[in-house]
Amino acid sequence: MTKLEQCKELLGCWEQPDYRYRQILQAVFQQRVSRFREMTVLPMELRDRLSKALGETVLTLRPVRESLSGQADKLLFALEDNEKVEAVRLHYRKGWESFCISSQCGCAFGCKFCATGGLGKKRDLSAWEILEQLLYFHLQGHTLHSVSFMGMGEPFANPHLFEAVSLLTDPALFGLSQRRITVSTVGVLPGIRRLSLEYPQVNLAYSLHAPTPELRKRLMPVERRWPMEQVLDALNAHIRRTNRRVFLAYILIKNVNDSPAHARRLGQLLRQSPRELPLYHVDLIPYNAAERAGALFTPPEPRRVRDFYQALRQMGISCSARTQFGSDISAACGQLCAKED
Repeated sequence: MTKLEQCKELLGCWEQPDYRYRQILQAVFQQRVSRFREMTVLPMELRDRLSKALGETVLTLRPVRESLSGQADKLLFALEDNEKVEAVRLHYRKGWESFCISSQCGCAFGCKFCATGGLGKKRDLSAWEILEQLLYFHLQGHTLHSVSFMGMGEPFANPHLFEAVSLLTDPALFGLSQRRITVSTVGVLPGIRRLSLEYPQVNLAYSLHAPTPELRKRLMPVERRWPMEQVLDALNAHIRRTNRRVFLAYILIKNVNDSPAHARRLGQLLRQSPRELPLYHVDLIPYNAAERAGALFTPPEPRRVRDFYQALRQMGISCSARTQFGSDISAACGQLCAKED
């Protein structure tokens, strides 16, 4: 358990009134107090007891290394059992701050182009471990304008994901709007369906990366379990239920999926759903070299990205070519692998 979870148990064992835990949460999340001894709303004796039992700070995860690169900062965190995860802060000139967080240590889905997939799955993060990645930045004074589950792991494969979303939107904690949260998935159908029902305003992103099932199977083994045809049916249902935009991530890999023919096939695929088409948006992402993915893949030429983009636009597909931040510090899409050196 994280320290904040342990706090609640300890207060019960010490027969403290229920409002004490609410006071701690208010000190942490509203006043950004990270040390128990500085929570002046608590009696000094209680502050001392908490410090002796749990240590000086409220955070369980430990920052191991910070990497900086222009508009991207990457934090490597050690968890209580010394497993490692990474989180990325993106900051923009207008003051907006966006955070990309992890849901698992490693990942079991083994996408061929992804560094995290090369690790295999080690374990799920608890809901509070997920929350603590953001709490670290919050206590440093950063504003959580938006949060995306696009770090290490497949969010919908973690049974604690929905509890984490509940914590993020809890007014007593971060109080984030559902619309400021994005969950990215390789296509885990049960998770997509549950999100539609329980958190319809949370943004949904589908990692597609190929216009045909055959090519997607080569890149993403998950296609055999949850075929893109079934996933797109579920996404269409999500759009009809929520009237919310769905994002389709498409990593462009040189001579693999970046040709004009691939663009036309992708456009044809999406135009099979004319009713839902206006609410699909394709994010084109030039491939980032990733450890554990070997030398099989390389980034596309800029001209190929432009041609792919133009082909989709000509077919009436909403799309954008994403500006990549942090690739030089292995903080971009597909590069997170919790490496210490």
